Amino acid sequence: MNIYDISQEVFECCVFPGDPAPERIQLQKMSEGASCNLTALKMCAHNGTHVDAPYHFIENGETIDQVGLNRFAGYAYVASHEGELSASDADTIITEARSQASLSDIPGCDCFNRILVKGKAVVTEEAAEVFAKHKILLFGNESQTVGPEDAPMAVHKIMLGSGIILLEGIRLSETEDGMYFLNAAPLNLGGSDGAPCRAWLMR
Repeated sequence: MNIYDISQEVFECCVFPGDPAPERIQLQKMSEGASCNLTALKMCAHNGTHVDAPYHFIENGETIDQVGLNRFAGYAYVASHEGELSASDADTIITEARSQASLSDIPGCDCFNRILVKGKAVVTEEAAEVFAKHKILLFGNESQTVGPEDAPMAVHKIMLGSGIILLEGIRLSETEDGMYFLNAAPLNLGGSDGAPCRAWLMR
């Protein structure tokens, strides 16, 4: 059994342009005579490896504490892609994932419901519509945002509006394409539009 940590370290993580970076605040230090070391932190819910809840771009969408944990944990499919992800590319990925699931000896394997894209991929609106049509549960990518960095709103609205949870800022360099078990459970931040998570894959 191999476990792959696909999360960024929080204090040195990538930050979406304009968002505040994580800050470590040392409240107590044993080296200064305190009885223990005690750390506080200040960060944006979308720093580093994180998930977007529908409420991020959908006014009446689910907040992170309202999203069922089944979306964040289960079988997933990793596919490599560089550049713009077209509708055809999205269809191909779904087809490959369904093929892997059908060949698996795992009962009820649904890796086609959680798609993780490895590489510098940018989801187009057309690809987002394909994923929405297939009603996948979760989509993950290595960028800090789904869709073009300078205009991410349209892709977010399509995917979040169809109930797809977005897992952004993952790191897949150590993984091969194929099927894994994913756990990307977020912090339970009541009423929040997103949350950081410690995401990992198991094969």
